[in-house]
Amino acid sequence: MNVAVALLISGLVVLFVGQNPLEAVGYLISGSLGSGEGIGFTLYFATSFLFTGLAVAVASHAGLFTIGAEGQAYLGGLGIALVCLSLDRFVPWHVTLVPAAAAGMLFGAAWAFIPAYLQAKRGSHLVITTIMFNFIASSIMIYVLVNLIKEPGSMAPQTRLFDKGGLVPKLGEILPVNIGTAPLNVSLFLAIAAAVFVWVLIWKTKLGFEIRSTGANPAAARNAGISYVKITIVCMLISGALAGLAGVNILMGDLGKLQLDFPAGIGLVGVAVALMGRGHPVGIAIASVLFGVLYQGGAEISFWMPNITRELIMLIQGLVILFAGALSLMFRKSVYSLVDLFRVSKPEV
Repeated sequence: MNVAVALLISGLVVLFVGQNPLEAVGYLISGSLGSGEGIGFTLYFATSFLFTGLAVAVASHAGLFTIGAEGQAYLGGLGIALVCLSLDRFVPWHVTLVPAAAAGMLFGAAWAFIPAYLQAKRGSHLVITTIMFNFIASSIMIYVLVNLIKEPGSMAPQTRLFDKGGLVPKLGEILPVNIGTAPLNVSLFLAIAAAVFVWVLIWKTKLGFEIRSTGANPAAARNAGISYVKITIVCMLISGALAGLAGVNILMGDLGKLQLDFPAGIGLVGVAVALMGRGHPVGIAIASVLFGVLYQGGAEISFWMPNITRELIMLIQGLVILFAGALSLMFRKSVYSLVDLFRVSKPEV
């Protein structure tokens, strides 16, 4: 209901700028789900959002609200690129993938450690520190790309193109599916595995019980012998590691090089995805696909309807985030009342 209301208000905005909302919806759906290539692009975007959404969700179960997935994905990409640049000319992609993914997780976790430590030990506000670390990560990447690993002879702040050993195959190359030029790649399966891992971790392990207990009632968790410092740091390390994996999809699956600002906001979208998915991997996966539809379909709308600018598409995305996130409980009371109205009470025995 929240998403439907957001799309309805978006339609009014489109109507206000003199365009046909039904035509825009047609381009949105056909561009994102109407062809194999469109579906490929939608799932490609969804893969990155799934990584960052899971990263935010793990922290949220411990009562931690992190905005740092963007910077953690950025630094994770640096670790992935360093491995690819070192191995891509000597080993095949499936050999490079393992240490590259491990490096992405390590760099992402390392970038999450300092805000986690400050929160656990010093009481620093996690939202503030993770936002600051996003900007610090951007500055570090500028320095590293411009002064240390830039391709020789190039003016662009980026590395050389990865050789074949540093590129994961597209799904169209290994499966009988037609996704055209879409960069959907095998990291989709890595994202699904990450979602399964998060489900098992949070709901099927002792650590997951401690995480949920801390998030539900920190004081009671402390009284039960659960260390707040341990849970905070462990959760943030796992969160940073998941965010760092997003670089596998973007760098090894699409760009084939490390360049400035490659995350392009996936960390912030991950916050919205985690909120929409209510912190559950299945919900996060569905929300990731929804935002993949908005990204890919929005690009189609901008192409076929030039009066609907990219900024207006961002406004539509923002409305979805607003209603599905900040106003997520707006209709709950009314729905429950309606359910109670039509509920048939069982006779007492």
